[in-house]
Amino acid sequence: MINHLKAQSIVVAQAIYQVFQASYKVEAAIIEADNFPPLSRSVKDISRSKNVFYGYYDEGELAGVIEVERLENRLDINSLVVSPEHFRKGIAGKLIEYVLTQFDYDEAVVETATANKPAIQLYEKYGFVKFKQWVPDHGITKTALTRRNNNFSE
Repeated sequence: MINHLKAQSIVVAQAIYQVFQASYKVEAAIIEADNFPPLSRSVKDISRSKNVFYGYYDEGELAGVIEVERLENRLDINSLVVSPEHFRKGIAGKLIEYVLTQFDYDEAVVETATANKPAIQLYEKYGFVKFKQWVPDHGITKTALTRRNNNFSE
């Protein structure tokens, strides 16, 4: 089941934080990053975010989280994480499908570490295509992917 998460609540922000930490530790290992910026995000940072969070619950447990931001006609997926105990259950895909149907947008954009091949393959499965690669200040090469929404009309 997917629910809107009210991240302004400290209790909810703590639950999001726990899933972020567990998932991002696995991602940091996959991409061999010693200093992985998402791991430095605090409960307070999450609770103060203006972004929209949705959570996937499996038997009452928060198993996955997607964080999105709507900028005019663009939908940015800022975070997508699944708790390691819930890997390979299709949760990430369900969260992607959910947000892609919840918002009117012309283009959806997501960024991930270039070395995170499983994430790139997942986004490509949902129609995203690579359009940019760069190295930000933290030194982890990133890839941006985009997806046009053919159902969007102004």
